[in-house]
Amino acid sequence: MVLSIKRIYAPISADDGERIFVDRLWARGISKEKAKLTDWVKTIAPSTEVRQRFGHDPGGFPTFKQAYDTELDENPQTPAFIERIKAGLGRGNVTLVYGAKDEQHNNAVVLLTYLQDHLTK
Repeated sequence: MVLSIKRIYAPISADDGERIFVDRLWARGISKEKAKLTDWVKTIAPSTEVRQRFGHDPGGFPTFKQAYDTELDENPQTPAFIERIKAGLGRGNVTLVYGAKDEQHNNAVVLLTYLQDHLTK
């Protein structure tokens, strides 16, 4: 089974499997019904402070990644989220859905890498 990321505005596919929105704020211009999400897990998203400090500046992405990784390590919700992803992958594909325009520099990219590192432990 595959763990992937996808922008919330991208077309929905049967290959998406479970669709979990991983942003703290809702994406503008799309209804929750149209997004066809399995869940919205705000508690796994970066804090407002870390998100605002990043400001979606690609030059600040390494610092953002480090700060978000630290938050994930310290977040008491992270172990349960990792287990949830493992269970979801046992049933099929899981797609982490995000709203950012930049497809290479966003929290879902960091979260995907973090989960890939921790799913094998």
